[in-house]
Amino acid sequence: MGHRLVRPLICTAVSAVTLALAACAPAPIYKPGANNVAVPPQQVAISPERYGTSDVIWGGRIVQVRNYADHSEIEILAYPLDGSQRPKANDAGNGRFIAVMPGYVESFDYPAGALVTLSGRLNGTRSASVGDAPYVFPLVSVNQSHVWTADELSSGRSNVSFGVGVGGVIR
Repeated sequence: MGHRLVRPLICTAVSAVTLALAACAPAPIYKPGANNVAVPPQQVAISPERYGTSDVIWGGRIVQVRNYADHSEIEILAYPLDGSQRPKANDAGNGRFIAVMPGYVESFDYPAGALVTLSGRLNGTRSASVGDAPYVFPLVSVNQSHVWTADELSSGRSNVSFGVGVGGVIR
């Protein structure tokens, strides 16, 4: 008789733990729209005409910020994004791109070396150089951006902690 009760309890416990793990996974910060393309910057740089003014959700490591009279530009070394749209900086880079931000961007808020995720619209390319090498940078007109804190990045490694135990009531 005891075995008949144990199996349903184990199945219920496994189902509850699975549901709890799924519920705790961080959601993506930006929702892709109908015009979104899921291609890396290096692919857009090769054939920008193919992607036109598509929307993208890209991220990576900030290289530098340049401020101009009416806008700012952030050069970013792109990385693939995880399921929560955090840049996977330990992965291989996906090229570079320039995030074009309206107005003035404080470099203190977008420091070199920080990880960022943004959503925006492709707006052509610019030929420049990385060191002495010629390079084609896709340009992204930014709608939204998020600079990741150390706490946010580390929370992606271990989102859930739980324990298993047996309880009872003594009367």
